[in-house]
Amino acid sequence: MWNKLPKTPFYPLLLLLIPLIGMQLSDQVDWSLFDFILMGTLLLALGFGIHLISLKTKTYKKRIIFIALALLLFLFIWGELAVGIIGSPFAGN
Repeated sequence: MWNKLPKTPFYPLLLLLIPLIGMQLSDQVDWSLFDFILMGTLLLALGFGIHLISLKTKTYKKRIIFIALALLLFLFIWGELAVGIIGSPFAGN
């Protein structure tokens, strides 16, 4: 089963190396295991979402629009979790 999954949706997980390296170099980056798991889940959802969009849409214009919407949704959720854009109970500090 695992060998049939596409590898490209997992590439965004490489972005988790940035805070991991930042934690080694500075005391200002302070992520817990939960932060890595949550961000990894968001990145995987984004990767698989973009992969699904690229497989299901037929025209290039629709593909770009849907991928842009997926990226905006990802950035909104990330911003809400980080600093609390709209002040939900899940908002960060």
